[in-house]
Amino acid sequence: MTVFNISLSQVQVFILIFLRVSAIIMTVPLFDSRNIPVLFKAGLSLSTSIILFSVVRPDNIPFITKLIPFGIGMLGEIILGVIIGLSVRLIFAGIQLAGQLVGYQMGFGIVNVMDPQTSAQVSVIAQLKYLIAMLIFLAVNAHHWFLRALVESFRLVPPLDFQFNNSLLEQLMGVANNMFVIAIKIGAPMVVSLLLTSVSLGLVARTVPQINIFIVAFPLKIAVGLLFLGLSLPYLSSFLGGIFGHLGSDILFLLRAM
Repeated sequence: MTVFNISLSQVQVFILIFLRVSAIIMTVPLFDSRNIPVLFKAGLSLSTSIILFSVVRPDNIPFITKLIPFGIGMLGEIILGVIIGLSVRLIFAGIQLAGQLVGYQMGFGIVNVMDPQTSAQVSVIAQLKYLIAMLIFLAVNAHHWFLRALVESFRLVPPLDFQFNNSLLEQLMGVANNMFVIAIKIGAPMVVSLLLTSVSLGLVARTVPQINIFIVAFPLKIAVGLLFLGLSLPYLSSFLGGIFGHLGSDILFLLRAM
């Protein structure tokens, strides 16, 4: 009988917890795929919220009687969850951007496939790098750090305490800037090799005009790109392992700015 002995204040806190967890699950990679049923996401959000309800200590959160302040608090929880999920998603966006750059250099600008995650057309190389990054993400147990950061988010930023300030804006700009840094570091070996290949082919075309450089360049650049793609896989694994290893601390540092 004590299961149903729940106050309105506790119901409000549970709604806020559910909104934050749902926003995170709907935006974080691996769970944001359209192939995952919405009912599964809702059930996962509900079960996670029930587990986290005991961590939040709802008795310390005041009861809100007016609708507008409570609505603003609900909006703040959704924004906080989206920011956490977006901070992780931007890492994978940088990885896909590196694949897009390499694909254009290899001549795969119009060779696209349908991404099942977003139902949008992406480059073949970008999709390959995304799948490799997702496997590394699970192999290094980075999702465990993410779950820990989810629990710590309620300790660092309790419900109704979210504040969008200048410090948070600077952190978000740094996360967005890091996406381009990741893209350049991942794609640099292949982009440089393909650029040198293009320069070499240009010199050959000038010295030996009889060679049809367009017929030679296309398969050669594909071969060079695939060769350096295979050679860069160990570097990619160690590089992404280091990024995912610091994922939990990066999210906590972002939460402290809130």
